[in-house]
Order: sequence, then structure tokens, then C-alpha cells
Amino acid sequence: MADQLMTDDVTDTTTLRRSPLSHLAEQMRAQTVTGERGVALREIPFLTMVGLRVVPGTAQADAVAKAAGIPLPTGHGQVTGTPDGTAVLWLGPDEFLLVGPEGTGPAGIAPTGAGRADKDAGTAAGLARALGTDPGQAVDLSANRTTLELSGPSARSVLEKACPVDLHPRAFTAGTAVATTLGPVQVLLWQTADQVYRILPRASFADYTARWLLDAMTEYAAPEVP
Repeated sequence: MADQLMTDDVTDTTTLRRSPLSHLAEQMRAQTVTGERGVALREIPFLTMVGLRVVPGTAQADAVAKAAGIPLPTGHGQVTGTPDGTAVLWLGPDEFLLVGPEGTGPAGIAPTGAGRADKDAGTAAGLARALGTDPGQAVDLSANRTTLELSGPSARSVLEKACPVDLHPRAFTAGTAVATTLGPVQVLLWQTADQVYRILPRASFADYTARWLLDAMTEYAAPEVP
């Protein structure tokens, strides 16, 4: 009976959430630049993120890949999966970040509970079960970062103002993700398509990062100076 009462008393608090950049949503929309020098910025909030630590080539890595429904990346900058579904970003030789839509879990892992925290915990817990008792880790990091999407013909130029990575297409293409900096802020930078980038700062640096990008976008609203 007590268990039943606890289940019945569960309250879905998702309507009370505020993303780290909800206060800048209107400003981001207002500063969208269209045309040949176009660039736009938006937040993609509340994505599911799970930090993974597992040694590639082991039975545990194979089990995690099977649970996630996609293989793990095998080298620096690689991403498996799709940005609109579940993807896994390579962060280090034995470190990865699984990113997926809010409330979704890897293949074969059913989210539990009505709230997002329960669903994300189910995702991390399912991947942890795939690891078994062997060395490895699967931790829910969904609240650790938010996601900004910068897109348009001038998106690369905006990033190049303060990102040390070579973003020329000869070196950085769709399907590439790296840990880098944008100005003084550590971010994950992921190119998801031609002229489309996702920037993942920690939530506490999201406001600074978004305002920096908005400021860097300003010049493209005016005609290019010959």
C-alpha cells in the first residue's frame, strides 16, 4: 500500500523547469540575420546526456554499444549516430558522451517514471547495467550542459573569432565534435551539418557563451565592408 501511495503521489514538475537560456530566447530570435551573411542562434534545451567511461575493444564496450543502439566512436573528433536521434561523441580514449532527445533512452532501455529526471536516470542506469560489475561508468549529465545551435552562412566566421580549432572544411566537417574553448569558456563543439554547429557549454557558463555569440553575430546584420 505504501508503495502504491508513493507512486500515486509522484508529481510531474517538468512544466516548472527553466532552461539556462530561456531568458535570452527572444533576444536570440530578434538577432537572427538572414540573407547571404545570415546567422542564427537558438537553444536546444533539456537534451539527455550520459557520460560514459569504458575501454574500447572490450566486452563491456560492446555491451554499451548494443544498449545504446549505435557503435562507439573509435577516434578523436568522431561522432556516431545522428544529431536528431541518439549520438555518441568521442571525448577521450575511454571517454564518451551520449546525447539524445529529451526523455529518450538507448535501444532496449525503457525510460521509467513521468518526470525527466526519472527518464534520464533510467538511461544512465540502463547503460550502467550493460557495463555490469566490470570497470566503467555511465552517469547522467543532462543538467551539466545546455546546447546552443549556431547556423547559417556566417556561422563558421562567428566561431572563428574566438575558437582555436581549425574549422575550415578541410579539417572540420559535419560529424566532427571536439572539446575546445570559445573565448575563455570550455565547450564541446559539434558540427552537425553544413553550416550548422552545436555548442555545449556547462550550464553555469551558458549565459556568457550565448551573449558572446550574439555580440559576435552583430556585424553580419550590416553589409560587408569592401
